[in-house]
Amino acid sequence: MAPTLQQAYRRRWWMACTAVLENLFFSAVLLGWGSLLIMLKEEGFYSSLCPANTTNATRDEQHKWLSCDRQEEMLNLGFTIGSFVLSATTLPLGILMDRFGPRPTRLVGSASFAASCTLMALASRDTRVLSPLIFLALSLNGFGGICLTFSSLTLPNMFGNLRSTFMALMIGSYASSAITFPGIKLIYDAGVSFVVIMFTWSGLACLIFLNCALNWPSEAFPAPEEVNYTKKIKLSGLALDHKVTGDRFYTHVTIVGQRLSQKAPSLEEGADVFISSQDVRGASGSPPEKSIPFRQSLCSPIFLWSLLTMGMTQLRVIFYMAAMNKMLEYLVTGGQEHETDILRKQAAETVGFYSSIFGAMQLLCLLTCPLIGYIMDWRIKDCVDAPSEGTALGDAREGAATKSARPRYRKIQKLTNAINAFTLTNFLLVGFGITCLINSLHLQFVTFVLHTMVRGFYHSACGSLYAAVFPSNHFGTLTGLQSLISAVFALLQQPLFMAMVGPLKGEPFWVNLGLLLFSLLGFLLPSYLFYYRARLQREYVAYWEGPKKVLGSSEVTA
Repeated sequence: MAPTLQQAYRRRWWMACTAVLENLFFSAVLLGWGSLLIMLKEEGFYSSLCPANTTNATRDEQHKWLSCDRQEEMLNLGFTIGSFVLSATTLPLGILMDRFGPRPTRLVGSASFAASCTLMALASRDTRVLSPLIFLALSLNGFGGICLTFSSLTLPNMFGNLRSTFMALMIGSYASSAITFPGIKLIYDAGVSFVVIMFTWSGLACLIFLNCALNWPSEAFPAPEEVNYTKKIKLSGLALDHKVTGDRFYTHVTIVGQRLSQKAPSLEEGADVFISSQDVRGASGSPPEKSIPFRQSLCSPIFLWSLLTMGMTQLRVIFYMAAMNKMLEYLVTGGQEHETDILRKQAAETVGFYSSIFGAMQLLCLLTCPLIGYIMDWRIKDCVDAPSEGTALGDAREGAATKSARPRYRKIQKLTNAINAFTLTNFLLVGFGITCLINSLHLQFVTFVLHTMVRGFYHSACGSLYAAVFPSNHFGTLTGLQSLISAVFALLQQPLFMAMVGPLKGEPFWVNLGLLLFSLLGFLLPSYLFYYRARLQREYVAYWEGPKKVLGSSEVTA
């Protein structure tokens, strides 16, 4: 029933468009927590923890249920668990997807999301008894969402040189999915039952399952750097099974084409990692290059610095989502000691309005994420691959004949683009932290914009960096491990939230100040990338100048 890789290649535009829509409405919707929290309170989830609601209440009085800090702490714990699952499960998903491809992951994800919506609908029927189901529902929601997101990250491989741009678009739709719950809240405020909304959403998730079953192949999408990319996709219409005219024909065509164009796969520590020993031996008779071991990628400084940067950014972003309603409430009331019934009512209206604005601004991710993809793809087409002994001598001959400038190497350009992307993201993150320290309601609109841009930028930049410097068969596992470490960092938001509503009595200043200072560590990654790029430039200059000297001496001798 699953289509072949060649059939999927012909349907790649349909798959890309539907993947963007599916990510937008079904992936990380849990990140729109502020609006979901309001709906869960109005449905009475854990309202029995509040002293005012310990007596029996009729169904008509449920909309008057009051909130309390104990209820918010319990619901925020559910969000912490759900957001942890949203990030932490990418490690096993990455390993499984590297082995089995994206199709099973996407099927399981859509089924989990449908089950999540069904559980929330059922739990809302009797929240006094079934409130604990919200933990399972939020966990399944996070798991299903990350399955849909993660499986779509390999789809940009079908678009060649535009891979980073399409990857940014996928991550942008994932980041923009935080608009879903604010949109659902508008429907909820219009009078549509919470149960009806959740069951309808569950039914739509079943359509994702059907779309994946009909259009997504069982094979993994090959990366454009792989030598069998053309053989698997673009030349598949001529495929034959004959031992001479079939598979070996495409192998020789690919090797010869690469040698004529002097384009070999460019990776961090080896250029021929994707060329099998049989291919290389048949084409040149030279001994095969060993592939890069996973341990080498895992222990590389680039990956280790990225763990610190991404973990810090994840904690900053997730904490603001969890505590945003409380922060806005503090700006209105001035603290728990100044709260009155009038201020509480005004705070509820203000929080509802600002949370809707915050949700609407999440669509900016669809515009900002492709910007990072464009930065990561900047001038890549004008570059050549890293020099080897043979290609450097050939380039030197052309340089001596045409007196052209030193070539721009692809890996150097990718590192330059990554430095620009992470530096911009970190400046935006610092600006976001500064606005959080200022007690001004109107300034929160700027805070929302900066938060949205940071959330879209850092995932896109990290994904593009991994795709640029690590082998494609390590991408899923490395991305999953990075997300797991980031999820562990994000767990710190729960004690930070409890400290804010407890000892600090709702004042977020000191927590935001500490997170602002912590965010300055994000500049360490682009600093190391700058050092690593300088080292590579010195190595490439040695490759470039050496053959030119040899060529010049041979011409003098002649």
